[in-house]
Amino acid sequence: MKTLLITGGSAGIGAETARRFRDDGYAVVNLSRRPCPVDGVTQIDCDLADPGFADALAPELEPHLDRADRLVVVHNAARMDRDTAGATAPEQMRAVMQVNVVAPTALNRLCVPAMKPGSAIVYVGSTLSEKAVPGSYSYVTSKHAMIGMMRATCQDLAGSGIHTVCVCPGFTDTEMLRNHVPAEALDSVRAMSAFNRLIDPAEIAEAIHWSAANPVINGAVIHANLGQVER
Repeated sequence: MKTLLITGGSAGIGAETARRFRDDGYAVVNLSRRPCPVDGVTQIDCDLADPGFADALAPELEPHLDRADRLVVVHNAARMDRDTAGATAPEQMRAVMQVNVVAPTALNRLCVPAMKPGSAIVYVGSTLSEKAVPGSYSYVTSKHAMIGMMRATCQDLAGSGIHTVCVCPGFTDTEMLRNHVPAEALDSVRAMSAFNRLIDPAEIAEAIHWSAANPVINGAVIHANLGQVER
């Protein structure tokens, strides 16, 4: 059985990714606090912000892992705060890193032993995985760390037949973006794309699906951003 395990499949890129894999015949399991709106997806409620979430969900998750002949794990869930280098409390940084970095590590520890050759781990990074903007200190830091996680995963899984990649979306029309960017600034954000528009979440889902199917890009960082205009 082909199985997709995704975090944060309740909206945006996550929901569209669940839909894309389901349409390709995958059994899809979503881990999030809110349910995935896509028909046919198995929902496992969990809070990635809880340091003990992986141990708590393991008994419910293990049957899905055991049935998977090919398992794709997509680390999509993320927390994005408005914060700065000079004012971010250590507790806030720990909370962001728990969701964006520690939770993927905990899930890998559960999933990798069950992954057979042909499986894949896809990290969903960001255009801010290799650059920065003001006011997103903890998010930028965590997304830079995610590229390091992906590259380290590639090295540690060498010879296993499992490949890994980090897909870095540009400015995508999601709930997270609209919560972070004031409505009056959206035109400026659109203008940062060579196509002068926001990315549709389904476009990123297609890039994730392609990345999971092509082991030749093992260890790669894929920027899916329509070409950003640098000024």
